[in-house]
Amino acid sequence: MFESLDASLVDWSRAQFALTAIYHWLFVPLTLGLSFIIAIMETIYVKTGNEEWKRMTKFWMTLFGINFAIGVATGLILEFEFGTNWSNYSWFVGDIFGAPLAIEGILAFFLESTFVAVMFFGWDKVSKKAHLVSTWLVAVGANLSALWILVANAWMQNPVGMVFNPETARNEMVSFWEVLFNEVAVTKFLHTISSGFLLGSMFVVGISAYYLLNNREALLAKRSMLVAGIFGLLSSLLVVYTGDTSARALAKAQPVKFAAFEALYEGTEKAGLVAVGILKESDRKIGEKAVNDFVFRIEIPGFLSVMTGGSSDAFVPGIIDLVNGNAARGLLPVSEKMERGKRARDLLIEYKEARKNNDTQKAETIAALFSDREFNEEYFRYFGYAALNNPEDVIPGVKLAFYTFHVMVMLGFLFILIFFLTLVFLFRGTLQKNKWFLWGALFSILLPYVAGELGWVLAEMGRQPWIIQDLMPVTTAVTQVSTGSVITTFILFAVLFTVLLIAEVSIMIRQIKIGPKH
Repeated sequence: MFESLDASLVDWSRAQFALTAIYHWLFVPLTLGLSFIIAIMETIYVKTGNEEWKRMTKFWMTLFGINFAIGVATGLILEFEFGTNWSNYSWFVGDIFGAPLAIEGILAFFLESTFVAVMFFGWDKVSKKAHLVSTWLVAVGANLSALWILVANAWMQNPVGMVFNPETARNEMVSFWEVLFNEVAVTKFLHTISSGFLLGSMFVVGISAYYLLNNREALLAKRSMLVAGIFGLLSSLLVVYTGDTSARALAKAQPVKFAAFEALYEGTEKAGLVAVGILKESDRKIGEKAVNDFVFRIEIPGFLSVMTGGSSDAFVPGIIDLVNGNAARGLLPVSEKMERGKRARDLLIEYKEARKNNDTQKAETIAALFSDREFNEEYFRYFGYAALNNPEDVIPGVKLAFYTFHVMVMLGFLFILIFFLTLVFLFRGTLQKNKWFLWGALFSILLPYVAGELGWVLAEMGRQPWIIQDLMPVTTAVTQVSTGSVITTFILFAVLFTVLLIAEVSIMIRQIKIGPKH
């Protein structure tokens, strides 16, 4: 179907998309989390009539607005890149991938952008309750935007609810609800928005700590920390829970990625979960003699089996099982998947030839196969394997996957501790006495950003070589343009996004130093 292109073009196209996505995700999670914190604060203001809560709401709303404007700009560029840099991908699955993105633009973004004007400029123009509703609608709209984007991304990780049309060589949606309620989509959405809630809470706690360290705005800081501390603690617990459910979903949909998380080469029952470890030989070849892959590790016995199979006796396949196959466990070798993928690709080529030669009967017979559930289960589901050169191509960077996953998990538990201590010191009235904690909270603002970026690196790098799991490798998805043009736009975007980031941070810092209006 598709031919692999120049490796440097693929690498630069991936780099450009990664650059845009990484910068975009520096702005999005703060929008997700801070919008709800603002809505909660304004709700308290409307309920109590206390003007101090209104002042707090306006202050955090100003910081939200600075971040919101720049996040929109990077998000638009990110969506355009699917057409400019990944046109083969857009052709192959545009009928499916485009639907949630269209809903995001028409419904969620419209809702968010419409009421954001009322939220910022309607304080003296609409009633308190009308303004409060607008603030909540902005928060809901921001998170609905995330829903549809994550549904689209989750479909790439676990393609469901579609059928392949050989006449157009496109995948077409047959079940919108199957796409929407894709198990990976549900867990990804909940995990992502809860991480945004966590980041927004840490931002508020950290900035409030700055004011306490400088003996400014003590009442505002403590009340803000109370709201953010409670919201953040609940969010951090939800992040851990949804992270666990996400891992379970990935163990089914992307078992090679899951095995790479734990650097698990050889499948086993009673598989232990590596809590902490240092890899010795992280990317050994499948054919090499088995070795101890860790210099050091602390393992929770049997927990990986319990997490994936519900029992310590459950078998967890390793990378070797998934590449070489394991007949006893019903696992096909990648080599067999490659043959089945080639069978599906060859049939598509035959179909095109039959259409060209006006062989209607043969074309209809082949078309019927692509509509047959059994054929799709046996052959078309491995369509992308036809483009692989060897079975080991399905293995992502184990070292990268292992360390990003474990650093992210450790940070997740650290966040629980920070929010817990925030509330303990706050209720004891000793917050300002514990300068070490306030300094720690201030610098911890950066940590959720690190965790969030690592999560996306893990999600996208961990599923390599696939842009669509099992159906399309990255090498066949790229637009055939000159590598030089991609390098040029990469440099332009890098400069533009860096300038935007510096501008946002500078404006944020200036506004924080000015503080809330009296």
